[in-house]
Amino acid sequence: HLLLYRAFGWEDTMPEFAHLPLLLKPEGNGKLSKRDGDRLGFPVFPLEWHDPKSGDVSSGYRESGYLPEAVINFLALLGWNPGNDQEVMSMDELVKLFDLNHCSKSGAKFDYKKGTWFNHEYIMMKPDAELAQLFKPVLAANGVDAAAYSDAYLAKVVSLVKGRVNFVKELWDQSRFFFAAPTQYAEKDVKKRWSEDTPRIMGELITVLEGIADFSSKPSEDIVIGWITEKGYHMGNVMNAFRLAVVGECKGPHMFDITELLGKDETISRIRSAVEKLG
Repeated sequence: HLLLYRAFGWEDTMPEFAHLPLLLKPEGNGKLSKRDGDRLGFPVFPLEWHDPKSGDVSSGYRESGYLPEAVINFLALLGWNPGNDQEVMSMDELVKLFDLNHCSKSGAKFDYKKGTWFNHEYIMMKPDAELAQLFKPVLAANGVDAAAYSDAYLAKVVSLVKGRVNFVKELWDQSRFFFAAPTQYAEKDVKKRWSEDTPRIMGELITVLEGIADFSSKPSEDIVIGWITEKGYHMGNVMNAFRLAVVGECKGPHMFDITELLGKDETISRIRSAVEKLG
């Protein structure tokens, strides 16, 4: 291009060209290749790519569950920075802040784990109602009819568990108990949290729960915690047995946020089922 512009005497009107630094392997030794993604388990293409010669299929960022805005933000910071510590930026902010003077002259390591971090950050920023819509195909893939639940219910479920995931598809493992009562109970939690006295205590808990008029989170918590304290029971053991009965394992968001969403009848039904199955 330079020789052509000179030959025609167009040097004064010649545009300036620049390019961002070369993308390097995560280890930094050599340029990034498709093999690096295959080797370390991350996408290197924006969309799924089928090699016409070999027939090999390489996953894309879209198919792997990355949000578009997270990918843009991640890629924009490879070999460039805004000159401050800001990392999460919208497209408008990136356009406004971009300056070639802040581009690195050396290659940029492709830190694919940072891409996952960006996806988590954008999941946290996305409105719960939007995430709920993205979650519907995941529910369908796991045999749940999303139409059986209100959008408000799905948005609330998402709000309670999204802090624990990096990808929308991971919401299922964190929230499956909101859509079906447990049929099995984590063995390690049963051994640790379900004792000889637990069925009797769970029976008392059912009576306490039945008497709660306002089953929303804070009022329920105050009453149940007050009952445990009054009876002198071990707080951790009772609450974990309660969680085990309702969730199927000792994990998940705040217990009384769970029970508020499930409702009184479903919560009590699950405790009765656990007592019957665990004995």
